[in-house]
Amino acid sequence: METLHIPAGKDTPEVYFGPDINMFQIEGISYPANPIEFYERVFEWLHAFFHSAKVENPIDFNFKLDYFNTSSLKHFTKLLRIIGHSPACDYITVNWFYDEEDTDMLDAGKRLKQFAKTRFEFKKMEHSSDEDWNIDEMLNG
Repeated sequence: METLHIPAGKDTPEVYFGPDINMFQIEGISYPANPIEFYERVFEWLHAFFHSAKVENPIDFNFKLDYFNTSSLKHFTKLLRIIGHSPACDYITVNWFYDEEDTDMLDAGKRLKQFAKTRFEFKKMEHSSDEDWNIDEMLNG
C-alpha cells in the first residue's frame, strides 16, 4: 500500500503513514475548521491498510503534537479505536511525545491511553527552542 502523506496546514498536522518503513506519525498542531473532513481520509486509509496488509513487523505510531483542540482529541480517540480493533494491534506501539515542560500534553496522553488496546508509551523530550522535530529528522537521523 502506498504511503499517506498530508503536509501540515496552518491548522492541521502533518500526517505521514509509511507502511514501507513501519512508521506512522501525526505531528504539529490540530485544530482544523472541519475535523471530520480532515480525519476521515486518515481513517479510510487506516481501515484499508489494516484490512489489506499482513503486518508482521513492529509499527511505531507517533503522536508529536504541539497543540490540539477538543474536536481533534475526539478524532484521536477514534483513531486509537481503529488501531485497537485492527488485526495488527499486537504489532503496534503508540508513542506519545511530549515536551518535558508541557504537563497538559502529558495529561492528554494519559487520557488517550485509556482508549488504547495496544502498547502506549510516553516519550519525554527536552525543552528546546531549536527547530521543531520533524519527519525528515526521523527518517534521516
